[in-house]
Amino acid sequence: MGYSPRYHAASLVAVFLALAVGILIGAGLGDDLVSGTEENLRESLEGDIEQARGEADELSAELERERAFSSSAYPALVGDLLAGRRIALLAYGELSPELAGDIENALEPTGGELVEVAVVRRPPDPSALASELGPGSAAALEQGTAELERLGDVLGEQFALGRGRLLSRIRDNLFSRSSGEGGRLQGVILTRAPLGDLDGEDRANADALETGLTTGVVDSGVTSVAVERSDASESSIGFFAPFELATVDSVDLVSGRVAMVLALRGADGSFGIKDSAGSLLPELLTPSGREGGGS
Repeated sequence: MGYSPRYHAASLVAVFLALAVGILIGAGLGDDLVSGTEENLRESLEGDIEQARGEADELSAELERERAFSSSAYPALVGDLLAGRRIALLAYGELSPELAGDIENALEPTGGELVEVAVVRRPPDPSALASELGPGSAAALEQGTAELERLGDVLGEQFALGRGRLLSRIRDNLFSRSSGEGGRLQGVILTRAPLGDLDGEDRANADALETGLTTGVVDSGVTSVAVERSDASESSIGFFAPFELATVDSVDLVSGRVAMVLALRGADGSFGIKDSAGSLLPELLTPSGREGGGS
């Protein structure tokens, strides 16, 4: 049987209609498939996020329990380890309330007494410092950092030993503020603020004087330790590293407080959580090393 033009046209229409219906059905199924995939992915991600939040909450609670335990155990760890010892705090540049509070809290259960807190003026004023010296010494002091470092050496030793007329005369020009009775010490805690925007002669003078002061404290034979907070904007451990004294980079943490107390008992090393630290804590809870400074 032959095909008429009308039949042929009708066939073409039927084919195109079938194609159109197929495209519409396929598009609908595709949308459903994509929509379903998106829904499954969203539900999966939401489940993962919820699980992660739950794990984070558990870890946070566990960390809080550990902190509470550490704080509760701290007095038992350090109780009376510094009984009867006179401790001073010597800060270079400035002393933040947070750092001062950390040190005071660390010493509280030890039996040690914080008898003096002094903040070294920055930048130092060589002319003002020289006003209490003889004419020859004054001229030398104003000419270079070497004499300023030597002066710091003498003043640091007198500070630690609690005696010396020079420190008494020069105190008001050396310190921006100080409190306490001073006197013979059995421990010195050192801190150093960043030099900040000091440059040129001011920076060199501050570095020289503080280097001299540190040398004098260490050479006095009184046990000393340099400390900072774990969140210090700029670490001072590198400055103190060349000197023969212990350092603690996290005195705001319980582990750092324990390390500071043990360092004041004579433990040597660099303790804390930063890359500069050799270990978190001294090996022994009550080290038998040098006591330093006498009692």
